[in-house]
Amino acid sequence: MRSTHPLRHISGLLSALGIMTMAVMPASAQDIGKINADKGCAKCDLRLGELRELNIDGANFDGAVLREADMKGAVLPNSSFRKADLRRTEAERAELKSADFTDASMRGADLEKANLPGAVFTGADLRNTDLNETNLEGADLSETDLRDSTLIRVNAARASFKGAKMDVVDLERSDLSGADFSGARLKHSDLDRVKAAGASFEGADMSGVRLSSADLTGANLRDADLSDALLRHTRLPGADLTGVDGLDPARIIGACGDANTKLPGGITLEPCS
Repeated sequence: MRSTHPLRHISGLLSALGIMTMAVMPASAQDIGKINADKGCAKCDLRLGELRELNIDGANFDGAVLREADMKGAVLPNSSFRKADLRRTEAERAELKSADFTDASMRGADLEKANLPGAVFTGADLRNTDLNETNLEGADLSETDLRDSTLIRVNAARASFKGAKMDVVDLERSDLSGADFSGARLKHSDLDRVKAAGASFEGADMSGVRLSSADLTGANLRDADLSDALLRHTRLPGADLTGVDGLDPARIIGACGDANTKLPGGITLEPCS
């Protein structure tokens, strides 16, 4: 009997017009073998793929669609994902040292405990991303969009977040030593208990930020906006707060500095013990 199912009519019409229809299927073991052999799959559609077995140094996934793929524990150091679609991709504990995610779409991705030292994320969309306990040492996250992401207990020593959008980001207990947040937007973010010795927040929007028990020894906060920021038991020896805006003495509770701390007029700190 001739089918009258409307989807068959639509498929037939698309075929008649020369428009191909294709079902998206998760990558098979055979596909994984080919991707490993070819050292990547640029511009391929690998959405929903089972990609845990990928093991390639210097793979090319530029422009690939990896949306909601399972890449947990994949080993892909020095690989390129420029302009790739990694939205809601699962990449916990993945080995991604020095990988390039320039301009990638990564909203909602799960990168918990991934190894990403020296990785490049310039211009990437990382909103709502789980980066908890990742290694981002020396990584470049300048001009990224990290709004509403979590970076708890991250190692981001010497990383660059220059000009990044980081509204409502949780950085609690992270190592930010020597990191660069100059010109970044950190409105209402949580920096409680961070280690940020020698970090730069010059010109950053830190309005509403929490800095309870944070170590900002030798940090550069010149010209930062600290309106409604909470500095509770914050360590500031040698820090430079010249030109900061909106700092409220009533919201500086138990914070301390030393003779080398540079403060705006009207602000005093107790000496650090």
